[in-house]
Formats: sequence, structure tokens, C-alpha cells
Amino acid sequence: MKSNYKYQRGFALGKFFLEFIQSIVLALSVFVLFYLFVAQPNEVKGSSMFPTFKNGEYLLTEKISYQFNNPQRGDVVIFKAPPSEPCAEDECEYIKRVIGLPGDRVMVKEGDVFVNGEMIDQSFLPEKVYTSEGEYMAEGEEKEVPEGEYLCFGDNRPNSRDGREFGPINRDLIIGKAFLRYWPIGSIGLIPKVNF
Repeated sequence: MKSNYKYQRGFALGKFFLEFIQSIVLALSVFVLFYLFVAQPNEVKGSSMFPTFKNGEYLLTEKISYQFNNPQRGDVVIFKAPPSEPCAEDECEYIKRVIGLPGDRVMVKEGDVFVNGEMIDQSFLPEKVYTSEGEYMAEGEEKEVPEGEYLCFGDNRPNSRDGREFGPINRDLIIGKAFLRYWPIGSIGLIPKVNF
């Protein structure tokens, strides 16, 4: 009788353990699928998007909308560092704002940014922010964004290494669009849409 009880107890314990393992595997599978195809967390490192985002903040980057639509001007995107950047081997990621779409003509002139001959509204930036030229974007020189590529700048124009230096990035490098700030708790909220 005792051995039968021990057998039943051992069987129940084994069944519980097996169900527990199955639940863990299922949860991990869902998490991996969510991470690969739906959204991923990203930490803001550095000050290239200040004051929009501060160093150490955490964002959720959604990947679904760009499966059906292309990035738009004003979107804040996360992308893999271009091959020309020193950290490309480490698979580091950048966070910047889309300024120019494929076919757009972009120019930096006297601290302002022009797209297709019109000065863009940059009211999302702090007052009197001066956008300087870079190695790729020379002062007063209009550049056309090639097909399949996007030109992205950081919001902290004086302290951002971005498309003004390394030029447009290939669409394939874009991971997704930052859509939610979830840390610190006092700053939780959706990332506002910017149009220009």
C-alpha cells in the first residue's frame, strides 16, 4: 500500500514538473517570437536625441508597422549601425529621427534643414537649435536620398553623429519605430508623432 502511495506521489510530482517545464518553454517561445517579430526593448545610450530622450531611458520599439508600411518623415527609428561606423562589428544600434525619404532632396543651410526646397518645421527641437553640416551633408549642398535609403538626424544636433556624417542608411538596417517610453516610470507614455 505504501509503495503504491509513493508511486502515485512520484507520478504526480513528475507530472507537475513536466507541466511546469512545458509552461516555461511556451512562455519563452512566446517571448522570443514577440521579440523577433513584434517589439523589443531598447535603452537610450548617450545624448544624441536629447531632450526628446535622455540617456538611460528605456523604450519599446515596434516592428510590425514597417512590415506593411515604410518609415515616414519625423518617425523615431532604431537601426543597426551602418557598415562605415566603428561599432558596426559589435552590432550596436542607433536611435535617430527620419528626415529624408527615398527620392527627397535634403540640404543643411545656415542652421536650418530643407527638404525638397522647403525649410522643415523643427518645433519639436529646443528653440534656436543650430543644425550644422557634416562630412556627408556639406553646408548649402543639396543631397538626394537614394532609393531604398533614409536620411536620419539626432534631435541633439550639436552632439549627434548621424546622417550628416555617415549619410543615408539602407532600409534593411531599420529595426523598427520607437513608440513607447516605459522607464523611468514618471516618463511613461507614447512617443508623440512629429510631421513635417
